[in-house]
Amino acid sequence: MNFFNIPSNELLQHLINGLTLGAIYSLIALGYTMVYGILKFINFAHGEILMIGAYAAYYFYSFLYDPAKGSSFIMAIFIAALLIAMFASAALGVLIERFAYKPLRKAPRLAPLLSAIGVSIILANLAALFFGTKSRKFEYPFDNTIIQIGSLNITPNQVMILGVGFVMMVSLKLFIDKTKLGKAMRATSQNQPVASLMGININRIISLTFAIGSALAAVAGVLMALEFKVYPTMGTMAGLKAFIAAVVGGIGNINGAMVGGIILGLLETFGVVILGIPQGLKDTIAFTVLILILLFRPSGILLKNIKEKV
Repeated sequence: MNFFNIPSNELLQHLINGLTLGAIYSLIALGYTMVYGILKFINFAHGEILMIGAYAAYYFYSFLYDPAKGSSFIMAIFIAALLIAMFASAALGVLIERFAYKPLRKAPRLAPLLSAIGVSIILANLAALFFGTKSRKFEYPFDNTIIQIGSLNITPNQVMILGVGFVMMVSLKLFIDKTKLGKAMRATSQNQPVASLMGININRIISLTFAIGSALAAVAGVLMALEFKVYPTMGTMAGLKAFIAAVVGGIGNINGAMVGGIILGLLETFGVVILGIPQGLKDTIAFTVLILILLFRPSGILLKNIKEKV
């Protein structure tokens, strides 16, 4: 039996591949949607924050990596590298907000957007200057031999991407919904002046938002580095696609960012197979989806149109 010219025994394979890609997009998209939810602008330096986190993890991990010390040691330093990446990206995100965006909060909306693009270009060029333009391989912390389950081929790295992505997204959702800081973030997103009158430190909440979004991007960056490589422009296209995922789900909506990332990953994977688009041109799928969403559902899949009352 075939589905859109895809044999049924290959359908599950493409589904797993799409979910793996979508999990990465979702983690990155969360940073875009969290910042937009509070400040109403797009942090186009988000992809470069991801890249810096990946480099931080790479250098720490490569410095201590020694296969002779056993798998437990390698996994331990990989987890440590992941935490260092999260801390480095979180710190960078907070610093960027403090010095590049905070002074422009009362400026026209175009000003912080241009500032974000400027920061993005600066970070990419600094990375090329200090780290070089050569791509670097991030060694797997485990045996990544393909596991065959019937006609399905899946790697341990894909399992880790799906597992880590799921845990991170659920943890963020619980944090936003169940903790006092999460409620403060939601209140700040809805109405900053009122939240401030209720005793919420707006600056602290904004910094926390940048820190969390940037840390999630770092996790996505490390997962990308394992699947592909580390290089100065690794966050550029991934960041743009994650932004599209956030728009698809409804920019400013946490659930929408998660759903949008998964949808985009599946559309890219199945689009290549169904439409016969070469791998090198599959980026056109994401931008076609963006145009269609802006034309027919500009508020996104999960975000309802809200009319302001005067």
